[in-house]
Amino acid sequence: MAAPDSPTVSVFTKNRTNPAYTAARLGAERTAARLGARIKHYVPEQPDNVAEQIVLVEQAIADRSDAIVFVPVHETQMNESVRKINAAGIPLVNFLNRLAQGHRVCFVGSDDCRLAHDVAAYLFGHLGGSGDVVMMEGVPAAVTSQQRMRGFRDAARRFPGIRIVGSRPGDYQRDTAKRVMRELLGSLPRIDGILSANDVMSLGIIEALEEAARPIPVIGVNALPEAIAELKTGRLLATVDFDALKISCTATEAAIRHLRGQPVPREIELPVQIVDLTNYQPWDKPLEKRECPRWDDVVKNQPQIHADERR
Repeated sequence: MAAPDSPTVSVFTKNRTNPAYTAARLGAERTAARLGARIKHYVPEQPDNVAEQIVLVEQAIADRSDAIVFVPVHETQMNESVRKINAAGIPLVNFLNRLAQGHRVCFVGSDDCRLAHDVAAYLFGHLGGSGDVVMMEGVPAAVTSQQRMRGFRDAARRFPGIRIVGSRPGDYQRDTAKRVMRELLGSLPRIDGILSANDVMSLGIIEALEEAARPIPVIGVNALPEAIAELKTGRLLATVDFDALKISCTATEAAIRHLRGQPVPREIELPVQIVDLTNYQPWDKPLEKRECPRWDDVVKNQPQIHADERR
């Protein structure tokens, strides 16, 4: 069946509390407007709630979405919902958190393990290769958090003088990370550096450090505008350009291209880089002024398949 001239793409994000997902929704809307499509958002009211996302998937199927751009709130507990999407014949593009099962047209993301390894090594180098470091994890069930913790630990093994003295989940939430950081500061007399799995948690960590008057170097992930502001003040040492807006722009375009019978890679990995005081200027702008990447630039080194190839 031919795709409609103005298809409706249903975009699933995990919450309304993390600015990275605000950026993802903005990227989807911007791309759809450029390509003559419509966006409908499905977001749990309670952050990262599995039961709510299951219901939202049922709603998107009932709404007869033309395509779904999907980030699961849990690594495995959305498997049955994905099977229902597949059974309904709705093309699915997966982004940010890789699906454990089910068929997808394409996955769009970045190498979480490598980016975490590189920014952790940056922190360890800043510390002179030795010190006591704590890790602030994201949502334990999130693939991104699992891979970033793996990258942090891999980097630590390269520095014999680095000791990981604590690791706690901050659930990718600012207030949670602030509370957990207060607890860590109270229980650990020495902390030389902090590895945070995203910028939102880094912001909460920085607030806790300011309250305790303990200036400890912190790194994050996402290069959010708020994080760039903290980087400029020196309260954040570095972050990583894991850009949910760019990833969502690309995932939404992949879905629309697939509906129109155009070639789409099975996997699209966007490059990332460390952002610090030496190079932050391109990210020193609000999300609304950041640009979506050009499709041809993103996919030029990716293996291509045609949109009608299913397996």
